Amino acid sequence: MNIQITARKFKAHDTLKEFIKDELTSLQRFNDDIINADVKLSFQNTQNSIKIAEIILSIPGQKLTAKEESDEFKKSVAGAVEKLRNQLSTIKSKRTAKPR
Repeated sequence: MNIQITARKFKAHDTLKEFIKDELTSLQRFNDDIINADVKLSFQNTQNSIKIAEIILSIPGQKLTAKEESDEFKKSVAGAVEKLRNQLSTIKSKRTAKPR
């Protein structure tokens, strides 16, 4: 799986990049055919600085997207990965379901 991380208007720390890579590689349990993942990190400078993580996952024939906002990047990434995990498990269950 090819992982591309884009940090908008700031430089992401190596610890954050490693966390993102670990979270995304955990998705391979649900689908071995993940081609690449594009992670976009940004923030809104308001009173309590909202951190946004958007992940676009490419699998054969489909693109899955998830977006999450919170007060920390790790929480945002974990939330977006959880949404993708649900989407991948739904796709897997549809693929393995017995036809009627």
